[in-house]
Amino acid sequence: MSFPTHRPRRLRTTPAMRRMTAEHRLAAPELILPAFIREGLTEPNPIASMPGVVQHTTDSLKRAAAEAVELGVGGIMLFGIPAERDARGTASLDPDGVLNKAIRDVRAEVGDELVVMSDVCLDEFTDHGHCGVLDADGYVDNDATLEIYAAMAVAQADAGAHMLGPSGMMDGQIGVIRQALEDAGHTNTAVVAYAAKYASAFYGPFREAVDSQLKGDRRTYQMDAANRREAILEVELDLAEGADLVMVKPAMSYLDILADVAAMSTVPVAAYQISGEYSMIEAAAANGWIDRRAAITESVLGIKRAGANMVLTYWASELAGWLKES
Repeated sequence: MSFPTHRPRRLRTTPAMRRMTAEHRLAAPELILPAFIREGLTEPNPIASMPGVVQHTTDSLKRAAAEAVELGVGGIMLFGIPAERDARGTASLDPDGVLNKAIRDVRAEVGDELVVMSDVCLDEFTDHGHCGVLDADGYVDNDATLEIYAAMAVAQADAGAHMLGPSGMMDGQIGVIRQALEDAGHTNTAVVAYAAKYASAFYGPFREAVDSQLKGDRRTYQMDAANRREAILEVELDLAEGADLVMVKPAMSYLDILADVAAMSTVPVAAYQISGEYSMIEAAAANGWIDRRAAITESVLGIKRAGANMVLTYWASELAGWLKES
């Protein structure tokens, strides 16, 4: 007995049919909005290489956070840009410094309605632009950096961050931060590990966004784009040290890594659609080469399909608005 050949196209015939049979869907609570605040601004400062993104003032950041709540966005990741930098990034520890103050301000604005996340890294705060303190030979001193990360983490938790994002790729950073939080009584403060963070050419616009002082690169501590298996080792180490979430960064050029991590992780997996990925789509759309809304939606859906439970994207609020309309 023979049967008619199955034709997958039958399930694509109408919009309603495609919606009903879709394997993956986007949802606003799975989106996280990265946001920059710069000390000393009186008006939001547009970032030229990231059209639509700004360096915030206190007031504009609070408005952005409130809007994210209204749209149902899941979280906001804060990055601070200080007025003064030094070799050890000491402004990162100031309770009244730009990032710690921003955490308090945003928490005061949104309370627990939005997951307030903050960047635990020195690159925005150092006058050399590296993610840690340098030794006499100009290399990042891993263990000396961990001491500062521990203090940063406690300062940010004191300020009210729900979740901390150590992004420097220092060996042992998750364990050191987790222990520091426990010792300070912040047992409920979560840690998202930038577990597989690659040295990427696509970070360029972010460097403008944070006014990075970096000369050279970060290839001695961020991952090599040629390596795949190494990502699993990095994730396993961070899980063993107590990571509550793990992250793959960048997202779009590393979807194979994301799929690998999603297949083995015992905790939720995030992916960061970074500045260069954002800027490429915006530039192509501005030139009329692609449909902007369709390309944004497809790009984020692709990251979700590869295995991300949540996506950090500069389009988080705009995309959430579209989802609310549909």
